[in-house]
Amino acid sequence: MLLNLLDCRRLLLQGASLGVVALAGLMPIAAQAQDAANPSIAADGAAEPEERPSAAEIIVTGSRINTSGFTAPTPTTVIGSEQIAANAQPNIFTTISQLPSLQGSSGTQVNTFSTSSGAQGLSSFSLRGVGTIRTLTLLDGQRVVGANLTGVPDISLFPQLLTQRVDVVNGGASASYGSDAVGGVVNFVTDTRFKGIKGNIQGGITNYGDDEQAVAQLAFGTAFADDRLRVIGNVEYSHEGGVGGGEWGIGLANGRDWFKQTTLINRGVLNDGSPQFLLRDFAQSTTFTKYGLITAGPLQGIAFDAAGNPFQFQYGSNGVPAKDAAGNISGCFPGFCLGGDLTGNVDAGRSLKSRIDRYNGYGRVGFEFTPGSEVYATFNYGRVKTQNQPVNGQNRPGLTIQCSNPFLPESIATACANAGITSFRFGTSNASLGNTQVHTDREQVRAVIGAKGSAEVGGTEWTYDTYYEHGVNKTRIDVDNILLSNRFNAAIDAVLDNGVIVCRSAVARANGCVPLNIFGDKASEAARNYIMPEAGPYQRTRQTQDVASINFSGSPVELWAGPLSVAFGGEWRREHYRVTADPYGAGFANTPAGGDYPADPLLIQGGNNWYAGNYKNGNGTYTVKEAYLEVDVPILNSDSTGKLNINAAGRVTDYSTSGTVWAWKLGGTWDLPVDGLRVRGVMSRDVRAPNLSELFAAPVTTTLPNFFDPFTNSNVLAIQNTIGNTALTPEFARNNTAGIALANPSWLPGLNLSFDWYQIKIKDVISSLGANDIVQLCFQKVLLSTCSAFNLSNTNGPNFINVQAFNLASINTSGFDIEASYRWQQPLGLPGSFTFRGLATHVIKFITDTGLPGTLPVDTAGNNNGATPDWKFLLIQSYENDKFSLLVQERWFSDGVIGNQYVVCSAGTCPASTSQRPTIDQNFLPGAFYLDIGGSVNITEEIVAYAKVDNVFDNAPARTNIFSNPALYDGLGRIYRAGVRFRF
Repeated sequence: MLLNLLDCRRLLLQGASLGVVALAGLMPIAAQAQDAANPSIAADGAAEPEERPSAAEIIVTGSRINTSGFTAPTPTTVIGSEQIAANAQPNIFTTISQLPSLQGSSGTQVNTFSTSSGAQGLSSFSLRGVGTIRTLTLLDGQRVVGANLTGVPDISLFPQLLTQRVDVVNGGASASYGSDAVGGVVNFVTDTRFKGIKGNIQGGITNYGDDEQAVAQLAFGTAFADDRLRVIGNVEYSHEGGVGGGEWGIGLANGRDWFKQTTLINRGVLNDGSPQFLLRDFAQSTTFTKYGLITAGPLQGIAFDAAGNPFQFQYGSNGVPAKDAAGNISGCFPGFCLGGDLTGNVDAGRSLKSRIDRYNGYGRVGFEFTPGSEVYATFNYGRVKTQNQPVNGQNRPGLTIQCSNPFLPESIATACANAGITSFRFGTSNASLGNTQVHTDREQVRAVIGAKGSAEVGGTEWTYDTYYEHGVNKTRIDVDNILLSNRFNAAIDAVLDNGVIVCRSAVARANGCVPLNIFGDKASEAARNYIMPEAGPYQRTRQTQDVASINFSGSPVELWAGPLSVAFGGEWRREHYRVTADPYGAGFANTPAGGDYPADPLLIQGGNNWYAGNYKNGNGTYTVKEAYLEVDVPILNSDSTGKLNINAAGRVTDYSTSGTVWAWKLGGTWDLPVDGLRVRGVMSRDVRAPNLSELFAAPVTTTLPNFFDPFTNSNVLAIQNTIGNTALTPEFARNNTAGIALANPSWLPGLNLSFDWYQIKIKDVISSLGANDIVQLCFQKVLLSTCSAFNLSNTNGPNFINVQAFNLASINTSGFDIEASYRWQQPLGLPGSFTFRGLATHVIKFITDTGLPGTLPVDTAGNNNGATPDWKFLLIQSYENDKFSLLVQERWFSDGVIGNQYVVCSAGTCPASTSQRPTIDQNFLPGAFYLDIGGSVNITEEIVAYAKVDNVFDNAPARTNIFSNPALYDGLGRIYRAGVRFRF
């Protein structure tokens, strides 16, 4: 680790030697409410100065107390509008997700390999690596309707140009905000008092000539009636072209060459002294090729080219096919050879980044009916359209082809006859069918009406904030160019009928079957249209959220050390979703056949007919009622003892699905009698309620023909139903943080330092179990709640096992954050200022326990195939004056492993490999360092031109067995951006 840190330091010094320091001044931040209440404003020109917010408008994220001078004990990182502008990203999500404490966030480079997840292009935050579902994202302190069945919002749908700052609360906040704030809170604070016009026009492109970017943003604000009536608005359009799939084989899009088809090969041998798992490059699947391969029997090793001509396939590893029924290959590993003909490999066809088009409109009208009090209404509309390609082709290994197939070359038919066989095993990537495309369209409408302000009650000033929010999110997912499995199977089983090639099945022929030539690139258009109809899989989701909230804050009495601050309030919330899918995926009983999806007896009536993308129908609703109380009690306040305050809060929540739960927090801040020095700490009990998907997941049915029943010691036929579980209860977490901060001391103004330790323990984590686990846990009397999930001796119908989520697992993570910033005014006598800001997170442990017997907890801290590296840094340096600004930014995370469970050993030295401690020959994944530089020039007082280059050294992702890990590594390469900002 020391060597890693030294390497990083050397790289940082090399980057700094470029002489480039940052763009558009970064605000030094101590995690203090009074600083966060009035962040500095980007110096875009000589527009009308921003107005300081009134007391009623101060938002202290992480607490409901709004009184002047209050400091929240939970560590908070603030990203101001200047830093957001300086980072020059087409989506604000990217800027925020670069913070070290944000680990495991989704985005346009994540979920691009998926057809069925429904999360393609979804940009959502994850704090502390505990998942997007355990991080609460707010807009002006208010909830936002989810853009996915898990309930997480899509940041791409947020208004961005009017964002004044983003607060990231690094700790549990359920006592303040309710469910989901387990890892913390990300709060977008908009500039509700903006006056003038400002805009941004930006373009970008990678050095590979793709992911073309275009951004156009415009915001305006004005006031009427002596500044009592305020109107602001924001419109935005953003296009990111994405990076599509590469060629067949290992060539990525537009010349990227970092992909090596690295594979973790399982030898299947546990105790011969050699490692069970081997990490190898250029792995070649032995079960399929681009246009087809005979994979077993006497003709094993015969492949077909694009013209359908047979040839001898070139196996890697000097492999020689055994030509036996098992399809063994001497010299190769099970399922893989190394090297050889790699043209049939499909993984390079995955999109490295989804294409995304983003449309946003936002408006707010506020009327100040008395000084410091207003009624307001906001409306925002957002639409995000994405597209991705999950993989090349639609590979189908393990097919059985008849030697009588009339599409088969005559030479192979003759070889069949000579070998005395009538069929052979066959695998193909189905290159002739083209590549699947997934299109996602999310549309959100959200409206809020509210009132906030202050009033004197009993001789003291109280603030109030009440609002009602209604949000609707509609998601459309459409999949193009994907096959129906049973139609494909029927189409490749071709025969001659009176000299005409037809499908063998009479039922298939009667329902339009067109035979498919599977040998080479010779599929007819009619055959493609039959197996891949124009109307493909779809999913239509409608989610609604209604929230009514009322909050009060004030200081009713003066105590010995200062005013007692109190906040209290309540909230009601309703969440609902309904999802419908196509008949072929959902089943005819759920979505009736008709129109573009005619009935077909060849298809499975219960659904699951597509190669992928078998979406299901479902719906569900739950309501929440909450009340909370928060107090801040001054204990000490003198020059000799400093200022000590204790902060405590409690929240009672009643869920319609799971009853009543409590959340609480207890913390404090102590401004020591040392200039600028503060200690702080919080402990809390936080909750996450099961989301709509976990409670009401649409059922998916699978037949298990030989399921083992331990109660009768026999195999039975059973139906597996994957369903939601309305009996789920909330997850509970214990959050602890403790830290020390030095904020702007008089002996070095502009310096801010902080160190905060954290620990999160989550119990009753909602996780899914397999059918066998459910039955065995009941049989062994380990988890009796699973006994009601199955019936294997059902006299009233088929045997069944309901596979669903349970409150079973646990997570235990800890680490610490370091933050430092310094602003040096007139450095070395030069005009302007130099600013340094650094943030780092160290994950000490991240232990997940499935709760299943026979398993061991797994520590994923330092697993660079995941989202929680040991160390993650973000360093920013900037210089700015009245004429120009310069920036350098360094992003780095430490070396890691494939998995902490592995035992590294070499041939002749390995212990017996087990499922809990498997042996492996290599267990190393390097970290990464990325340098970004940028600058701006003030053309006039109103117009600023800027440019930025991300990943200056064009560093490629690490070699890994999971293709790539976009949660950590940059797979796009160097990106150039330039634009113009204006403000009048």
